[in-house]
Amino acid sequence: MCTVVVRWSDGRPPQILALRDELLTREFDDPGRWWPELPDVVGGRDRVAGGTWCATSIGTGATALVVNRPHKQLADPGAPSRGVLPLLAVEHGADWLSHVELGGMASFALLLATPHRVTTWDFDGQDLVTTEHPEGVHMLTSGGAENRKADLHLQAFAESGYPHGWRGLVQSGDPKDDPAALVVRHELDGLVFGTVFGELIEAAPGRLRLEYNRQPWTTEPWHVLAAGTGPP
Repeated sequence: MCTVVVRWSDGRPPQILALRDELLTREFDDPGRWWPELPDVVGGRDRVAGGTWCATSIGTGATALVVNRPHKQLADPGAPSRGVLPLLAVEHGADWLSHVELGGMASFALLLATPHRVTTWDFDGQDLVTTEHPEGVHMLTSGGAENRKADLHLQAFAESGYPHGWRGLVQSGDPKDDPAALVVRHELDGLVFGTVFGELIEAAPGRLRLEYNRQPWTTEPWHVLAAGTGPP
């Protein structure tokens, strides 16, 4: 995952856009209930490591997303994959830290959104910084402030309606070889890295509505996954 936008106010379901950037050759599964030990959790599954970039617990309405960070790009041998973090966060909430050893892990930022709080944990390979975010619209990116995505796009998301306005912003241009673009495509040494997935998530306790597209910049219809029977 490389770009996350979240709008929240206390007591209301958070509204989330998540754009995943990855090697085009890395295989993954569309959102589903892929983890038998977590039957209430929905998310896309990375076929290489078995984890996820984004997970939602239908019962609690909590959504967790992880983005890579540049400080420590490679994990030490035997260290946990970052793909376990969203699963731990939706299962254990803010207590997820008690269920994983961070030593040796590659750097990351993890965001946990619920109807009552939005929290991020930023790990640079050594130190962990926790931030509680105020009500409003926030953007989290793998490059951090230096990639200028928030400078260029956050105000437009704050002024646009969810989900149609946010989807329109993603569809406003083709992928670019520019770290500040919402959707990207970069080629290096025969490898192609780019935006491979987009999803819009709104979850409350007992209810989830998730829309997703493997080419979110196009005008192709987004698939809809709806689960639960909670109130709208």
